[in-house]
Amino acid sequence: MQKYVFKSPSRYVQGKGVIEELGKEMESISNTSLLISDEVVWGIVKDDIEGSFSDTESQYHYEEFSGESSNTEIERLIDVGKENEVEAVIGVGGGKTLDTAKAVSDGIGVPVVIVPTTASTDAPTSALSVIYSDDGVFEGYKFYDKNPDLVLVDTGIIVNAPPILFASGIADAMATLTEVKAAMKRNADTMAGGKTTFTGRAIAEMSEKVLFEHGVAAYKAVQQKLVTPAVDAVVEANTLLSGLGFENGGLAGAHAIHNGFTAVDGDIHDLSHGQKVAYGTLVQLVLERKSEKEIMKYVDFFKSVDMPTTLEEMHLNGKSFEDLVEIGKVATAEGETMENLDPEITPEQVAYAILAVNEYSTKN
Repeated sequence: MQKYVFKSPSRYVQGKGVIEELGKEMESISNTSLLISDEVVWGIVKDDIEGSFSDTESQYHYEEFSGESSNTEIERLIDVGKENEVEAVIGVGGGKTLDTAKAVSDGIGVPVVIVPTTASTDAPTSALSVIYSDDGVFEGYKFYDKNPDLVLVDTGIIVNAPPILFASGIADAMATLTEVKAAMKRNADTMAGGKTTFTGRAIAEMSEKVLFEHGVAAYKAVQQKLVTPAVDAVVEANTLLSGLGFENGGLAGAHAIHNGFTAVDGDIHDLSHGQKVAYGTLVQLVLERKSEKEIMKYVDFFKSVDMPTTLEEMHLNGKSFEDLVEIGKVATAEGETMENLDPEITPEQVAYAILAVNEYSTKN
């Protein structure tokens, strides 16, 4: 049976200062919550969150996050939640904190509220977590029956994070439509558990449109810690539009290449998720035989927000062709999302495409 599926959070709230409304928002969700955050983030948001709960009937138990979204940490926090008889879980912070909060809420069987403090990826709205070992080695994904009950994004906090994280979110979101179009062409299944809806594609299209129109201006504003209309637009594109787009539209080559980069060692692993996805997007465009004009449109955009577009910037300039083939082997492994682009793509073709991107970027 072929079915079309669309998933989304129950509620999304974005704006400067909305962290001060968290307590009020929680009143309709739970009386007692487990709030998870790391030490650094908690030092930034503690006063605002405490104040937001001061005049409400809702309360929370704070528990410091260890820093790794591992099964060990998830089980520990599930036990803490059960001991405190919580009715919801709140995750405040970056990707691993939020992924852990989702897993803990699923383990307890209660709603989850997501409060991202950066706009560096499109994961906050999704019904999945990336799981690592206690030592930070990727282990796999956890998928959930439903998306977060509330995603609350305070742009005043977002602009105070390092600008490179904001730019990385732009790059991650810029991959969305490119991958959705490829997945739709092959009638692939999405992470939502069905085929791509027109709604999913339309959202992905709007994400890219917003990024091309407002991305550079927003990045410049964030470098000055300013919340402008452009910043609001791009935070929504990075978080909500791209999040709904990738989950309901499908992944393809860009994220498969990102995963392929794990095959090599070195400084490439100091790059963010979005930085690696940016290069992966360009590789996908080459593999799709897009025109030089279209490829350069993306190259120039990524350059304008300081994303890597050359082998040197990816710390791959010292790697052999055989090393690049190893990247290709991981990217084209069975079950990888490269299948949504073309299951016949070979590791060698990926390696050549990686080199071709560098030629486009350095010769123009």
